[in-house]
Amino acid sequence: MFSGFTRDMGIDLGTANTLVFVKDQGIVVREPSVVAIDTYTQEIKAVGNAAKQMLGRTPGNIVAIRPMKDGVIADYNATAIMIEYFIRQAQDRKFYFPLKPNVMVCIPSGVTPVEKRAVEEATLRAGAKEAYTIEEPFAAAIGAGLPVWEATGSMVVDIGGGTTEVAVISLGGIVTSKSLRVAGDKMDEAIIQYIKRKYNLMIGERTAETLKLEIGSALPLEEESAKEIKGRDLVTGLPRNLEITSRDIVEALSETVDAIVESVKQTLEQTPPELAADILDRGIMLTGGGALLRKLDEKLSEETKMPVVVAENPLDCVVMGTGAALENIHLFSPKTISSLRFRKRRF
Repeated sequence: MFSGFTRDMGIDLGTANTLVFVKDQGIVVREPSVVAIDTYTQEIKAVGNAAKQMLGRTPGNIVAIRPMKDGVIADYNATAIMIEYFIRQAQDRKFYFPLKPNVMVCIPSGVTPVEKRAVEEATLRAGAKEAYTIEEPFAAAIGAGLPVWEATGSMVVDIGGGTTEVAVISLGGIVTSKSLRVAGDKMDEAIIQYIKRKYNLMIGERTAETLKLEIGSALPLEEESAKEIKGRDLVTGLPRNLEITSRDIVEALSETVDAIVESVKQTLEQTPPELAADILDRGIMLTGGGALLRKLDEKLSEETKMPVVVAENPLDCVVMGTGAALENIHLFSPKTISSLRFRKRRF
C-alpha cells in the first residue's frame, strides 16, 4: 500500500545546472547548481535559482558557490545539501512521509573511483534509499535515441558546463571515450579573459554567458551581430559600456573549441575500424548545452570529415537517458554493470 509514496529518480548533476527526472512523471526540476552559504554560520541561505541570483552580488558574509567543478564534487557538504534540496523539490508533496527513492546520478566517464564514491555517498546522505551511477555519455546517447544496445557504433559528444564527454558506444558499453575538463564554463572564462586583454574591461560570469548564448559562434557568421555590455574599466576603475561583436566571441572561443575538436579526433583515432565505418554512416551526435553554440556542428564536420547532428533537445538528453535507465535500474548496480556491457539489451 506504500509503493506509490515514492518513485525512482534520475539526476543530471551538472556543473552548471541540475535536472531531476522522476519515473512516470518526466523532468520535474531544472535549476542552477548553485548554493549560497553564510561564511560566518555555515548556514545554507539559498539553493538553485535563488542562489544564482546572488552570484557576484552578495555581501561579505554570504558566498554563492558552485559545489560541482569540472563535473565532480568540489564541496562535499554543499553538494549533499543541494542534492537533498532537489530530491525534496521533486518528491510528491501530497504525502507527509514519503519513502526514500532510489536515485541514479550521472557521472563523467573519466572520474576516479574516489570521485564516483563521493557522488554515491553524497546522494545517500541526501536521502536516497540506494544510489546508482551512470556515465554521462552513455546516458546522453540513450536520451538522444542512439541504438546503444545494438552491434553498431554510435558516437556522442556531450558538452556540459564542466566537462566534454566524447564516447563511442556499441553493444551496451563504451568502447572508447575521452573526458575533457573543457566545456561551457571554460568558454565563459575565455570570453572574460579575451575582453579583459583586448578592451581592458572586466565583466562577470553572467555577462560572459549571455554573450556566448546570444552572439557566440564556433565559426564566423554570415551576418555579424553585436551586443552592448557593461563592465568595469581596468584603467579608470569606473563602469563603462562596450559593444562586442560576434567576431570577437569567435576569436575568444577559438582555443576552447579547438580543444573539443581535438578530443573528438583523438577518440576517433582510437576507435576500431568497423565502428568508425558505422559512425561515418550514422554521424556524430552532439548533446549538452554546448551543442547549442552556433556553427559548432559545422566546425566539427569540417575537421573530422564526418556528418555531425545536433540532438533534438540537447539540454535534456542526459537526464532523459537517465530516466530511461530507471526502467532497468537494477542493471546499474556494481554487481551487474560489468556484465551488462557485454550483453545486448534494450530499454
